[in-house]
This record gives sequence, structure tokens and C-alpha cells, in this order.
Amino acid sequence: MKETNPQELFKKYSEHGHRLFKEFSVSESQEMASQFFNSWNTIMTRAMESPQEWVKTMTGFYQDQFNLWVNMFNPSAAGTVHPVPGDRRFDSPEWDESPLHNYLKQSYLLSSRWLSGMISDSTLDESTRNKCDFYTRQFIDAMSPSNFAVTNPEVLKETLESKGQNLIQGLSNLMQDMDKGRISMTDESAFELGKNLATTPGSVVFENELIQLIQFRPLTETVNERPVLIIPPCINKYYILDLSEHNSYVRYCLEQGNNVFIISWRNPDEAMGDKTWDDYLDEGTIPAIEAVRKITGAKKINGVSWCIGGTLLATTMAVLAARRRKPFASATFFTTLLDFSDPGELGVFIDESQVNQHEHKLAEGGVMPGKQLATTFSMLRANDLIWNYVVNNYLKGRTPPPFDILYWNGDSTNMTSAMYTWYLRNMYLENKLAQPRALELCGVAVDLGKIDCPIYYLSAIDDHIAPWKTTFVSTELLKGPMEFVLAASGHVAGVINPASKNKRSFWVDGETGQGADHWLETAESIPGSWWTHWDQWLKAQGGKQVPAPERPGNDDFAEIEPAPGSYVLARAS
Repeated sequence: MKETNPQELFKKYSEHGHRLFKEFSVSESQEMASQFFNSWNTIMTRAMESPQEWVKTMTGFYQDQFNLWVNMFNPSAAGTVHPVPGDRRFDSPEWDESPLHNYLKQSYLLSSRWLSGMISDSTLDESTRNKCDFYTRQFIDAMSPSNFAVTNPEVLKETLESKGQNLIQGLSNLMQDMDKGRISMTDESAFELGKNLATTPGSVVFENELIQLIQFRPLTETVNERPVLIIPPCINKYYILDLSEHNSYVRYCLEQGNNVFIISWRNPDEAMGDKTWDDYLDEGTIPAIEAVRKITGAKKINGVSWCIGGTLLATTMAVLAARRRKPFASATFFTTLLDFSDPGELGVFIDESQVNQHEHKLAEGGVMPGKQLATTFSMLRANDLIWNYVVNNYLKGRTPPPFDILYWNGDSTNMTSAMYTWYLRNMYLENKLAQPRALELCGVAVDLGKIDCPIYYLSAIDDHIAPWKTTFVSTELLKGPMEFVLAASGHVAGVINPASKNKRSFWVDGETGQGADHWLETAESIPGSWWTHWDQWLKAQGGKQVPAPERPGNDDFAEIEPAPGSYVLARAS
């Protein structure tokens, strides 16, 4: 392990630490603390209304804690508390070898179970209970003995073996992350866009203030006459779909004989804060559609979208349908919410009070920082996406291994204040998109029921951002023939499942019209990647083969710069 001068580190810490922690103290931490204490105050007040039940609950808890203490040196005794399946924090044998640390582990797990049980048994309404449960889990996760050097036997062992160099290096890692404003989840020095990420050859053939349109060079002699236009999320960089060569969805599309275009959204700065959802259609998706059609001469194109990119695609299609234009032969949606009635745990951040706070804070423009959005998503899986790296990076002093998806995850994108606040209120809070003609976009009232082309709708069973049972509502909102597919894993890993690796599984052909649970009960589970299934579906939508273009663009859309373009290189503030 590289030795570092501790005096320099502590000097840097003292210079920057106060400012950084002051900034942190006025962020979402205050809202978290408020929600946590308000909910628990309600629980305790109601608990005291039934003092006998309260005494019984507390007596049982203290008896269990006493039994743990008595049996500290007998780990196999009855009443031993074990982590839930999938909790890897205490996997190391050091936790069982040390009676003291084994006791700390079990006492923590017992307390966690008791706190969670208090919430589930409370008389809180569902919304308040969900909030209390979420913020309590944030507290529980933060207070794990694995997160502190003195109470983590793995860290103590490493500290003795390295003579404290792990803590010195960890402090250095902490300083670097504080400067970046985020936790490092991978070795970022191992990646460079255009070198080992986003390497599929292509060119920027159109750009304006909001987007760059990239056309990739074909990999086959002939291509489907209907080009593919990919609309990625505007709150992430497009190259999640063009990672390393072995797991690039873009490259796979090209290999299957498609002429592929993708939108690269600009990372907005403060000056672009007034860009609205309408602007993202008028200056983003709609000109991209027109450019693709003019470059290829195609009457119809195939749309592919992901997450909020899918919401943008659906609203674009609805706007165009209201104008009596239907340029899409088919549309593919990955993990996309169109009905926002149940956004899962993201809902704890979205109520009238919190949306009002965002609207007030962003009333004068600017942007919602991408780093802040990324932190919110990480909180949904705090043990895996926050505390795991705190222990590894800062207590053990290690550099996380290279992982392309996690590099992309840390390369966040800002959202304009106008779009972000509109999105929260109209989609999440009021769920207007699911109501025919409740929203007016680009001067027309939109109705998702006007989208009647063939649809491929992919969801992910463990998705914590777009819960699959909520995305399933889209089978009723969209009127075109639909292929609903459910992938194993989560929001990202469920989508990025290369056909060459053929891992995991997916479900198809369930019965629609009777809810999500019935669909899954009647669906067929197929091992491997859904990519090949999608390719077969797309080919079945028709479109003849034509000679592949010899170069990107045409005389009216000349190459501006090579892929991946310049917009994707801008880092969020």
C-alpha cells in the first residue's frame, strides 16, 4: 500500500473539511432528519396510548438483548440473530471469530429488527409508514458496526497488519472524494471515453443547443430500411448503451443489421436552467426524428428508449399523434414509467411539501445538480451503493476495482430547474401523463392512447427506480400491439445483459388484462439475455433490407465531429 504523509492530509482536511461539511449540513440531510424524527414522534405518541403493549414490546426487546449478552461466548446458542439473505456486511469470518464483534453484530441486527417491527406494527397511514420505514433504514444502515473502524474486526485486522497505512490511505481517498463531491465506486483512472468506453465508430451528424445526434457506422453490408433512433435518459450519459465493446447494446444493434442513431443530451449549465419539457421535445426528440428521416430517406423509424428517455419518447409520440403525424414503425421502452401512481421508494422524496421546496429553491432558474440526483438514487440501496464504498475506500484504504457501469453511474448529468420541477409535479405528484388530455405539451393536449404502433416494453423485476408492477400499467395506457417482457435483476443490470454472455433470465407471454401478478404467474421464464428476443421481435415488425450507407450523414447533414462527440464529455457540476 502506498504510504502517504499524514500531516499533509490532515492539513488539507482542516482547510476544506469545514466548508464541505457545512454544505452537506444544509442539503437533504436536514429533510431526512426531519422526516425521521417526525415519524418516530408519531409512533411513540401512539404507542404510549397503549402502555401495556408498549411495556410488553420493550420487555421482549430487553430480554432478547440480555440473552445475547449472556451468550456472548456461545454463538450457537438459541436466539442467535442472523443477517437477512443478501446482506454481505458480516460475511467475513472475523465477525464470528471475535465474541465481542459477534455480539455487536447480533445486537445491531436485533435492534434493527425491532425498529422495523415497530414501524410495520404501527397505526401510521401507508404513506407516512413508507417514509418512516425508508428514513429509519437510512439510520439503521448508517449505524451498522461495519461502518466504524473500532467496531469492524476486518478493519482492525487490516490496521494491525498495515501498521495503520490503510487509515492514512483511506483519509487520502476521502479527501479526493470530498473534492469530487461524491463517493468513488470504481477506479475512474481505468476509463476514458472514446478509448475504452463509447468506442463504437460513428459521427455527430446534427447538433443544436440541447443535443448531438450520432450516427454509427454500419457493421453489415445491408441494413433494415427503418433506422433505429435511441433516446437515452437525459439525466444520464448515453454511453450506458455503448460501454465496453463486449457489452455495448449499440454494437449489438449494428451487428444485427440496423442503421443506428442515438441522442447525446447536453449536460445543462446554469444558463440553460429555463429549458422546459417542451424544449426537450421541440429542440431534442423531434428534430432528431426529422434528421434521421432526412438522412436515411425512411418514412418510418424504430424508436428505442430508456427510463426518462422513454417518457420523453412517449410524450413525443403523443404530441406528434395529436398533430396527425406517426413517424414510428415501432417503439421500445426500457424500464420506463408512464403511470407514476406508485414510484416505489422514490415516492418518499415526493409530496406536496417537498415539491414546493424544490420549486421555491429553483424558482430563479439554474440546474438540479446531477450529483445530488445520483445521491438520491444511491440512497435507495444505501448498503450497496454508499456504505460498502465508505468501508472499502475510507476504512480499508482500497481503490475499488474497475467497473464500466459504475464509472457511468458516477458520470452524472444535471437537470434544468424548469424541467425538473415540472417533471416532479406533473408526472410524479399529479400523475397527469396517465390521464388522457390532462397535459398540454408543445401546444397540444396529449393522450398516450393515440400511440398505436407495435410496442416492446421491457421492465426489470428488481428495479428500485421504475418498479415493474407500475410500469406494467403501460400495457393499458398504450393501445398498440404490445410485447411486455420482464428481465431479471435491476434498473441497469436488467437492461445491460449482453447476448454474448447470455446470463440471467427473462419472462414473456404472460396474460395481460388481469394485473401484474397474474401476468407473472402465467408468464414463461426463459434463460439468458432478452437481447436476442428483442431482435427477433424487431425483425418481425417488417422493413426490407437495403444497402448500408457508405458514410454517416449526407450532403445536408455532414459530419461535425467523430463519436462520442463533445457533449458527452462535459462533467456535471
